[in-house]
Amino acid sequence: MSSQDNSFGAMGNQYSTTVNYGASPQNAPGEAAVGGASAAVLIKDVTTASFTADVIQESRQQPVLVDFWAPWCGPCKQLAPALEKAVNAAGGRVKLAKMNIDDHPAVAGQLGIQSIPAVIAFKNGQPVDGFMGAVPESQIRDFIDKVAGKGNGKAQIEEGLAAAEAARAAGDLQGAAAVYDAILAQNPDNVEALAGLADLLFEAGDTVGAEETLARAPAGKQDAPALAAVRARIALAAQVASLGDPAEFEARLAADPKDHQARFDLAMVQNALGQRSEAADNLLAIVKADRAWKDDAARTQLLQFFEAWGMTDEVTLATRRKLSSVLFS
Repeated sequence: MSSQDNSFGAMGNQYSTTVNYGASPQNAPGEAAVGGASAAVLIKDVTTASFTADVIQESRQQPVLVDFWAPWCGPCKQLAPALEKAVNAAGGRVKLAKMNIDDHPAVAGQLGIQSIPAVIAFKNGQPVDGFMGAVPESQIRDFIDKVAGKGNGKAQIEEGLAAAEAARAAGDLQGAAAVYDAILAQNPDNVEALAGLADLLFEAGDTVGAEETLARAPAGKQDAPALAAVRARIALAAQVASLGDPAEFEARLAADPKDHQARFDLAMVQNALGQRSEAADNLLAIVKADRAWKDDAARTQLLQFFEAWGMTDEVTLATRRKLSSVLFS
């Protein structure tokens, strides 16, 4: 043991009932600042009151590592970043419960722990293994493999993906990204995590980062639907940007309803935004007002839309009927 390892003595008798998720910079040196769903899935601060639910019961689902630490413990500060990194990289095969023994000494006392940092692995409700001291990350990874196995953790990955989606729906984009990163650290070819992370980057305005993330997919998975959907979003945004601001075209039409070019350009933007019915109605309006405009450009564009949308698409069928009515009435 390091000379900086410290023993602790008598057990206290007053305990908090609060469970804190994510980083606690004041009390948990090096704890991952991921927040939200990622912390709820992988890393949690626990108390004496929550130990049964957060460790004993939770370990019946997958192993839980309990990190016994204290704010004054130098080796604890050294161990924490490596421990949390290894747990995140495990992609959900294990969870980490962090227990401050200054605030909650009872459990450590019951387990007979005399020096910290100490990490005890719980599995199926029982302590099964452990280590003491600020060991290197490679040793932590080996320890995790020992207690959790080296499998791909498919169930845990699915749980992580679900948690990332929940975090994203709740507006916790940082938490969702952290979960995707954790999954990819363990399974770099996971298409759903790559697509999810790329989509988050795109939403944040980092198109380059999104494209680089998509490019990380292996050659055999580049055309996966999840990845293709993100690429389509990126391409659509580029198309809309090149076409111009729809508000400008709407203003021009408000000033001059016969501005066919503005109406045509607005229809192109609306189609790019997925507003098919609106786009079709604007092109139909041009055909009805002046079919010869730019060599029948509006009707020609409608036919191109029909091809892109599909012959059986509801908007295609409805617009084709309207077009026939305009042409042959």
